[in-house]
Amino acid sequence: MAKANPIQIQKFLKGISYPASKEDVVSHAKEQGADKEVLNTLQQMPDDEFETSADVSKAIGAVEE
Repeated sequence: MAKANPIQIQKFLKGISYPASKEDVVSHAKEQGADKEVLNTLQQMPDDEFETSADVSKAIGAVEE
C-alpha cells in the first residue's frame, strides 16, 4: 500500500494538541476524517511521543513503503 505524504497527513492533524502520543495522533486523524491510506501510514510510525507536527512528519518520512 502506498504511503500518504506528510503534507496530506498534516491537514488531518490540524488542531491537535502537542505533545501527543502515536495513539493520540491516529485518533485525531480518524476524527478529522482521514482515509485508510493516511491512517495506515500513521499506524506504522514508532510508538513515540511527538512534541510538534515536524516530529510527526519526520516519523512519517522514516516509515518504509
